[in-house]
Amino acid sequence: MRHRKAGRKLGRNSSHRKAMYRNMVTSLVLLGEIKTTEAKAKELRRIADKVITLGKRVPPSSLVGLKGEALETAKAQRVHAIRLARKWVVDRDALDLIFNDFSERFQARPGGYTRLYKLGFRAGDNAPMNLVQLIPADEELVLKEKKAAPKKKAAKKAAPAEEAVEAAPAEEAEAAPAEEAEAAPAEEAEAAAEAPAEEGTDKE
Repeated sequence: MRHRKAGRKLGRNSSHRKAMYRNMVTSLVLLGEIKTTEAKAKELRRIADKVITLGKRVPPSSLVGLKGEALETAKAQRVHAIRLARKWVVDRDALDLIFNDFSERFQARPGGYTRLYKLGFRAGDNAPMNLVQLIPADEELVLKEKKAAPKKKAAKKAAPAEEAVEAAPAEEAEAAPAEEAEAAPAEEAEAAAEAPAEEGTDKE
């Protein structure tokens, strides 16, 4: 049974494989996209998503407003996350992007920070090629707008219901004078019919 044997060996020993992953993750963070084989792309995506999630633990915006012991604790957690990410990222500029830019950019996204595009097959060995790409920032804005949209729709649905409730008493108020107006001629006709009858009885 293949217990505790997750991942692809990719024809390399462990040290070579880890060094390759470090270089690939760093290049992906700095460039935004890289082209590689499908097997490497799928392994890279797992590591890249974990590294970006580390960056989201304590974003810079969460430090605003903290004071005293709470601030020191948050800073310590941030330093700890940076040290964990350094296992896979070997460039200071890449670390700065992860813990400043990406931590705010992907704050609303619960995972899935990368995507793969199939590019066909490589000439020579016919290996399937993929483009690994970070989700662009403009798509994150679209995601936030979509999440905010249902609240607006719910508010719009509630508004007609309130209007209907308000309109009902008004319609009842309008209907009441109309019913009284219809009842008034009927009462006058009954009174007119009773008046001649009373006159006839007087003459007798």
